[in-house]
Amino acid sequence: MSAELNSGDTAWLITATALVLFMTLPGLALFYGGLVRARNVLSVLMHCFAIACVVSVLWAIVAYALAFGDGGAILGPLDRLFLAGLGTKEIPGHIPESVFVMFQLTFAIITPALIVGAFPERVSFPFVLIFTGLWVLIVYAPAAHWLWGGGWAASMGAVDFAGGIVVHTTAGVSALVAAKLIGERRGFPLQLTPPHNPGLTMAGGAMLWVGWFGFNGGSALAADASAGQAVLVTHLAASAAALTWMAIEWSRFGKPSSIGAVTGMVAGLATITPAAGLVGPIGALIIGFTAGALCFAATRWVKVSLKIDDSLDVFAVHGVGGMLGSLSLALFGLPELGGKGLAEGMSFASQLGVQAIAVAVTAVWAALATAGIVLALKASGLVRVSEEAETVGLDLAAHGERAYDL
Repeated sequence: MSAELNSGDTAWLITATALVLFMTLPGLALFYGGLVRARNVLSVLMHCFAIACVVSVLWAIVAYALAFGDGGAILGPLDRLFLAGLGTKEIPGHIPESVFVMFQLTFAIITPALIVGAFPERVSFPFVLIFTGLWVLIVYAPAAHWLWGGGWAASMGAVDFAGGIVVHTTAGVSALVAAKLIGERRGFPLQLTPPHNPGLTMAGGAMLWVGWFGFNGGSALAADASAGQAVLVTHLAASAAALTWMAIEWSRFGKPSSIGAVTGMVAGLATITPAAGLVGPIGALIIGFTAGALCFAATRWVKVSLKIDDSLDVFAVHGVGGMLGSLSLALFGLPELGGKGLAEGMSFASQLGVQAIAVAVTAVWAALATAGIVLALKASGLVRVSEEAETVGLDLAAHGERAYDL
């Protein structure tokens, strides 16, 4: 790499990398852990922990090459297997490629970790490991290449600042398909107990909020004004969405819950992600308010209308939010509305068109590939645990441990 390294940009991206990993471990693990029943807490934490390990090894061997190898409309070439030639790729912001590899790895870790929220308390640990490995290679790596690695979507002008399509659309759609094919928990929906520890969920959610500053701010790949604005609008959207979700709950049920507030916050964060570096404060607030209302409605639609046990609302929060934000940037990225402008040569209509194509193609691919993976593993008998194990809880049945000494 010929360009001189920028120590400020490098330091910021190392910090952002730590923040994004912090989102999964322990943020998402605790967020999800509080939402399940007490007998399944450790299994959820173990899923997130093991996913980080599986994805890290695959990233170094082949997934980074597929996602960020130069050339190819669909996938990167395999000349970067085992991170061969590390340090030869030119990275915006003049940061070391090793830092870029690690930063992008943290995104690849959290995406399949989001999906496990769709099917906790009922799947086997081997299924989680195998599903994760296959999904990262078949779904995540191609999507990352399409939008971030110079693939077909980027070539036609589609924009995904920090993962509304690559992370949230793929995870949300895959979660819905997986939950449908795997089937519901025993007793769904009438005999399920409430989240066992809302305090744990609130603490994990707060970690996600803080970590998201690295998720979105780091995606500028520089310590500059774009990173600063991304952090600002991220915070505003999260706040607006949390308030909206609380207001809806308060109006409907008489009390605003902590689970509702923190879920609304995550919906706002997911929705602002694809547009974080492109929209201004006004756009962020509108996106946040819209996300809170639409994602709330989506939770009811999935569980009540579709009767799908997407247990921790992955599709409603991340899938709907990611798609909404990816389309919204065409409007709120306009300078007239305080945005920083669209892709070069794009109008509102043309930008919206390419965003819609990128979202649709990615969603369809994620759905089809996920269905294929789950059905193949289902045929091998690896997906569901026994009824006895589900009754006892996966902490003891799968790992021989308890989270609490009851």
